[in-house]
Amino acid sequence: MTSVLMVLTGADTWSMKDGSPHPTGFWMEEFVRPHKTFFDAGFEISIATPQGRTPTVDPLSLAREFNHDDQAEVDSQKAYLDSLKSALDSPLVLGDVEPADYDVMFVVGGHGPMQDLAVDPDIGRLMVAILADQSKILAAVCHGPASFLSAHDLDGNWLFKGRKLTGFSNEEETQSTFAGNAPWLLEDRLRLAGALYEAEPAWTPHAVTDGNLVTGQQNYSAQATADAVMEALKALAPA
Repeated sequence: MTSVLMVLTGADTWSMKDGSPHPTGFWMEEFVRPHKTFFDAGFEISIATPQGRTPTVDPLSLAREFNHDDQAEVDSQKAYLDSLKSALDSPLVLGDVEPADYDVMFVVGGHGPMQDLAVDPDIGRLMVAILADQSKILAAVCHGPASFLSAHDLDGNWLFKGRKLTGFSNEEETQSTFAGNAPWLLEDRLRLAGALYEAEPAWTPHAVTDGNLVTGQQNYSAQATADAVMEALKALAPA
């Protein structure tokens, strides 16, 4: 059975440039759509956070205006989260996870990863192992690729230098009104570190596959990212 590790932020605030705390967490749609895709495929799914903290849903991700202006969609996703309450309340400790136990590692976004996963001392070890095994897939969506900044090989080289990927764009951060007070911007950091960053116009569903690395641009790319993971798994399957 295919096994998936879904990594969520343990942060519930994002420290802004002016020192103020912005309430955050993981983005509902970016968790729900991939989880449901993997669950419907019969995969075994585990959830992990830094130090095993109970993850918080980003309050903005519950708003109708961030869900295609569809309250029924919001209610459906909330119900799905409620059905997983026990698993979300008791996540695995990220530092205790063994990468050999998983076929897919999927990092969920929200602004929370900008606070903790971008500097997490444990996540890099997992990514090194996952990416080195071409039978495994590493995926992340929206601000999830902030976690990539923590990943270096034994020689200190950044793991994603020269890799094609996407994530929340500067344009989207600006339109979301956070760019001016953000301590740093994800697109800028990824480019500066050496990634081959690419994006579609703001809020366009967009996923990028580069070998066994799959990334999605923003919340509306959650399903596209999950679908790209499924396609990548098919490509890895023996004929």
